[in-house]
Amino acid sequence: MKNNSTIEVVLLGGKGTIGSGLRKFLPKINPNYRFTIVDNEQSIDKSDDVNSNEVFINLDISNEEEKLSEVLLNKDLIIYLARKDPLNEMNKMTDLVFKTVEKFNPNALIIGSSSVHATGGAYFPFLKEPYKTIASREFNKLETWPELLNANIEPCPTGDYGLEKAYVESWCQRFAVTNMNAIAARWGGINIDNKMIDEVAYFTVWCHQEDSAKFVDNCYKTFVDGKLRSGAHYYVISKNKYSIFDIETPKKEIGYNPIHDAEIFY
Repeated sequence: MKNNSTIEVVLLGGKGTIGSGLRKFLPKINPNYRFTIVDNEQSIDKSDDVNSNEVFINLDISNEEEKLSEVLLNKDLIIYLARKDPLNEMNKMTDLVFKTVEKFNPNALIIGSSSVHATGGAYFPFLKEPYKTIASREFNKLETWPELLNANIEPCPTGDYGLEKAYVESWCQRFAVTNMNAIAARWGGINIDNKMIDEVAYFTVWCHQEDSAKFVDNCYKTFVDGKLRSGAHYYVISKNKYSIFDIETPKKEIGYNPIHDAEIFY
């Protein structure tokens, strides 16, 4: 276990909302995390923290393959957060990232950025019951809470965004069958202010940045211990009272124990 030595992390697309949260909270969990932040030069850095444990590399991931391979060498943890449009270009970038890891750093752990939207077909757009009643917060009308959407449910995306996330998950599963290590993080509703936003049923999917960092740390610890179920896809949301997603599976398998609850905003 690398508790007492540097943990080299690459954040591909690390200037964004999820990346900025990981940069803020992961060092509070373990000060040995060191970050290489890879992003386009023109991208706006959403982090409000200045860390001495960060190195920035301006890189167009899709068009600088050689430089990408150099960045990924000898890193312990690779977190793939970058995205682009349209869908075919996004999937090409995903191919490139995973193939580069496969070739140049197959012993690392890669956490691929998925989303609850990868399984949006199971509950969205909150028009069918009981999700319609939940979305309107009429909880007293429910006789029983619905069975939580199991973390092991296969992708059932709606729209291009969900499709791109399902594609990331397919790469994680491919890594698993070739004895490499990858986890798909089905991120919930993460925002830069860690607050509620005006979006239907956001309280069910909300995730505090601190909880997202706890998830990543749990994945890495489990990986180092040799107990990670490679190819798994887990929902990454906070401990929301009115959740519709299963977080017991990642709790049992990697020790994920979120601490925040969206109900503080109601």
